[in-house]
Order: sequence, then structure tokens, then C-alpha cells
Amino acid sequence: MDQAADKLQTATGLKTATEKAEETSLNSFYRVVVGSIQTLQREKRLHQFSKDYFDTIVVDEAHHAISPGYQKVLQYFDQAQVLGVTATPDRGDMRNLGSYFESLAYQYSLPEAIKSGYLTPIKALTIPLKLDLSQVSMQAGDFKTKDLGTALDPYLEQIATEMEKVCKTRKTVIFLPLVKTSKKFQEILNNHGFKAAEVNGESDDREEVLQDFEAGEYNVLCNSMLLTEGWDCPSVDCIIVLRPTKVRGLYSQMVGRGTRLAPNKKELLLLDFLWLTERHELVHPANLITESDDVAKKMTENINEADGPVDIEEAEVQATEDVVAEREEALAKKLAEMKRRKRKLVDPLQFEMSIQAEDLTNYVPAFGWEMSPATDKQQKSLEKLGILPDEIDNAGKANLILDRLNKRRDAGLTTPKQIRFLEQRGFQHVGTWQFEVARKMIDRIAANGWRIPNGVDPKTYV
Repeated sequence: MDQAADKLQTATGLKTATEKAEETSLNSFYRVVVGSIQTLQREKRLHQFSKDYFDTIVVDEAHHAISPGYQKVLQYFDQAQVLGVTATPDRGDMRNLGSYFESLAYQYSLPEAIKSGYLTPIKALTIPLKLDLSQVSMQAGDFKTKDLGTALDPYLEQIATEMEKVCKTRKTVIFLPLVKTSKKFQEILNNHGFKAAEVNGESDDREEVLQDFEAGEYNVLCNSMLLTEGWDCPSVDCIIVLRPTKVRGLYSQMVGRGTRLAPNKKELLLLDFLWLTERHELVHPANLITESDDVAKKMTENINEADGPVDIEEAEVQATEDVVAEREEALAKKLAEMKRRKRKLVDPLQFEMSIQAEDLTNYVPAFGWEMSPATDKQQKSLEKLGILPDEIDNAGKANLILDRLNKRRDAGLTTPKQIRFLEQRGFQHVGTWQFEVARKMIDRIAANGWRIPNGVDPKTYV
């Protein structure tokens, strides 16, 4: 809370009142209150305020906003405007933030932040240790921490040996599933020549240890999921996640401890292990930068096969190209089948691939209305514009495609029917052509008895 108040004052000049424990904001002349959710959700504390006391509520770490404690406060001040801010907008229990928030106000991605110079580049390195998670059970949608600690124990010596090869000159934070595992690994690391410290929720000297780590007294800091939110040490340049997870938000929080800029810091090294599990898809470095499952899987394969650390932005570019090539191969087979069926409407996948719209192909609905089936009106509009509506399974995707079609019409680009006609005859990415160029080519084909004119090779035609 002190950190939030300090940053708010630095950025805006606004000083704040505080609502926590014995401190209260009532009768303060400051217009902004920084409050603890643990304090505010208490009945007695909450009812000291009138329901219209706040005009605006900003929820930091807003991925928690749909939990009962936050909802108790937000529903009490139900006349206030609410803005949620989070670096990790998804929840482990898969309850969607769209069930509470009405719209996405602004999105700033990790690659954008790295390109703009606000965060450090990330390089991922796969460590060739095969850690078996097949016996680890699940709890609340993720791996059970007690089982994880037991599964991890036999590998700690080997992990320390691997760390000696890449971490000796780096400032490293390690996330582990249990306090006892964290303490055990600290001892092992010190025996391997590291200067390792450990912090947990019951550490009396936690502040002192964190300050000493920041000052360089230690080069490795072990913790059992204590430092996932709210702690900043910009000089950290290596993150090791020894708490495998299915939850992208949790993984992002852990990696986020190492993405801050610092003098002489060139990159963040992110170590990834070969976790063996047959039942569950784990979060890997690839999931930090892409929401496409296909691209993430291909990135993870490529990083695993690389000889050294791989820049995750470069890895995404390569994986995207690989996935597009695979999709185009699959699309070619689908188009051949469509030719046989002589379908008059364009399959949405063909349209998306033709106009090279990765955002449409990887679209995932977020808000309630987006998840519902496409309306009759949307389906009729899509069909009228030449798109087969049967393959579009939600209203959000239908809305995006209709919006894209309108923008393409205004920009004078090809229609779905032109795309279908010309791509059936072997022309490539007709979705990137101008409407008039496509019309003239179709006229030439029609004038030639519906055959490709001499001198035109559809596969190489630009």
C-alpha cells in the first residue's frame, strides 16, 4: 500500500489517505484513498461509509476482483465507476473477468512493453532435466503444492548442478511449491557455491533479507510463492520457476519479478524445465507472449530443440511462421474438399488466412455477450456478405468478422466471394488484394471462357 501511495504521488502529485488496520480515511481532506481489501471487507468498517462515498474505485491486481472479498466491497459501493488494472488478466479457476467487468478499456502487451523499452527482453532456456509430475494430483484447477514438493525433492541436486552452468553471475529468484522445499534448496545451493537466502511468510527477518539481496549480499533468493505480487527488485536478471502451473496469470506474476529495467541489465534469463505430465498442459515461457495455443506449442518445441537461450520475441515470429505454414497446408486440403462440394460461401478460416488476420484466427471470447451464439441478424449479415456462418460459434467472433468486412469494404479490398473464386483457381492471399484488381482478374478469366489467361501463373501472381 505504501508503494502504491508513493507511486501515485510521484506520477500525479496527489497525496492519499489510508484505510487499513487502525488508520482510517474518514474525515480526511485527501480526495484519494488507498485501501486494504482485507480491512474494507469487514462489515463494521464497510458500513462506516455511505454507499455513494466513492465516485470511482480502481482495483489493482484486478484478476482478484471476482473473488468474494472484493465483490463484497464492490457490490456495497455499487454506484461507483470501477476500473480494474492487472498485468495478469486471467484466473486459475477459469471464472471469467467478463462476468463482472463490462468492457476492456485498454490492453498493453508484454511484447509491446519490451519493444517500447519499458521492460527487459526475455530469453528462455530449456534445462534438459526430465521432472516427472505424473503422480501429482490437482486442487482448484492447478497442481497440489504438497505433491509438487514431494515430486521435486529428488531433482534438487541436479537442478543446482545445472544452475552452476548458467546462473553463477546472475541475480536469481527461485519459486518453489513449499517452504520446507525452499529451505532445503537454499542449503543445497550454498553447498554448490552460491550465496543463497530464503524468505517465507513466517520469516522474522524478511525485510532485512530482501534488502540484503537487493544490495548484493546474496545472489540467489528462494521463496515459496511469497514474492509473486507487489515486490520489486529491478536488478533480478534470472527467474527459475520450480512451481509448475497450469495458470498463466500465476506464471506471469512469477516471471514479472524479473522484467523490470536496471542499469547494465541486458535481459532476463528464464529457465524452463522438461516437466513430464500426460494429463495437463503446463504454462511455459511461450505463454507469456502469445495467447494462441498453436503458436505457444510450436514455440515450446522450438525452444526445447535450441542449443542455448532463445529470445522469446524472435521465437514467436518463427513459431508463427511455422504455424501459418501448417495452417496453409491444412487449408489447401480443406479448399480441395470445398471445390468438390462447390460451396458458394467462404469458410471463415479461409477468409482469415487469406487476409492474414492472426487476431481473428486466435480470437477467444472474454465477455458474456461474446460467448453466446451468433444472433440470427449476424448470421444473415455474414451470409449476405459471402461468409459461411455455420463455422462461427460465438457472437464475439461474428461481430469481429462483420466489423472487419465493413472496414475492408471502406478500404476498397476484396470481398469474400472474390477471395473464394480466385483462391479456388490457385491464386494466393487474395484477401490482401484491392477490390478492383480482383474484379479485373475475374473479368479476364470470364472473357477467356472461365479459364486462366495465358501468361498468368496463379501461384506466383502478385
